[in-house]
Amino acid sequence: MNDKPETQLGRRSLLLGAAAGAGALVLGTSALPRALAAAAPAAPAATTFFKAVDISWAPQMQAHGYSWKNASGQSQDLLTILKGYGISAVRLRTFVNPSGDPANGHCSIAEVAAFAKKIKDAGMSIMLDYMFGDTWNSVGVQNPPGAWKNMSYSQMLSAMNSYVNQSMNVMKSNDVLPTWVQIGNEINSGICHPVGSVSNPGQMTGLLNAAYNQVKQVSPSTTVCIHLAQPQKYDSMQTFFSRYSGNGGKWDMSVFSSYGSASLAGGIVGNMKKISDAYHKPFMQTEFGGPVSKVSATESALVAYLKALKSNGGQGLFYWEPECMSPFTGYGNGAWNSSTRQPTAIMDGFKQV
Repeated sequence: MNDKPETQLGRRSLLLGAAAGAGALVLGTSALPRALAAAAPAAPAATTFFKAVDISWAPQMQAHGYSWKNASGQSQDLLTILKGYGISAVRLRTFVNPSGDPANGHCSIAEVAAFAKKIKDAGMSIMLDYMFGDTWNSVGVQNPPGAWKNMSYSQMLSAMNSYVNQSMNVMKSNDVLPTWVQIGNEINSGICHPVGSVSNPGQMTGLLNAAYNQVKQVSPSTTVCIHLAQPQKYDSMQTFFSRYSGNGGKWDMSVFSSYGSASLAGGIVGNMKKISDAYHKPFMQTEFGGPVSKVSATESALVAYLKALKSNGGQGLFYWEPECMSPFTGYGNGAWNSSTRQPTAIMDGFKQV
């Protein structure tokens, strides 16, 4: 299983390709310690399973005239439509000093808090995703914010403490403290390169622990998550977690991205469970998607992942940007029809599990 690639391209590659394409808006390893694995019980089975989404683009889509219709063709509030599919949680990304580009910027903590109020009012839980950059960071790219680029480790540690504390307090002052926080996005290779690279595990751990501690200082009950991509590559996950844990890394839950096909879901989720059990953490999948042009295949993949996660004790699945439409973005792994502005049958997958 581990040597099989997922069938979809990485999200960042698709986003960058979309940004360059016509029609897009020009706007913006060491082995696991066996003694450790035997010393504590496996992660507990989930008591609640969350069907969820990341819809961070939605505010800027609305600002540029986009709206959404339900499956019956009636215009309706996006959150109301999503709740009709059983969606009970929303992930929102935040950039440090973002540009004004609608598709690749915004998502400042103030904007996130404003949208989070609407999500909370809709009775949905919130996940905050720290990108620790001014724009996209993902498995292939982990650039620090521009203001941190030339900092030493000690300077960056101070900046991390201040930034996470201040941003969490913005969420607190708006009464939208998140249920979960991701400290970094797809951080297989670490964060804020080169200072916090996985090849500098002590510094990487120091930065992430600073983020962990500041989240907990403001919101002790928030679940702090480590987010990795490509869980089909077990050795890559093992390298990260062995170095992070070995340097005293702190986290409450392991979360993963996977954009694989239905046939790969069982093995990929099995890897998520295996690595999470090894470190005695619960887990969930915080990114999923598939081609909106292949509705049946993507719906089948969604169902397969949901079933595999539930049967393995996973705590939920987040669909990444299902509400997106062109020409706001050329990203092709949403779940809405850009012509009709209605959800495709992909979304029905949430009702099948």
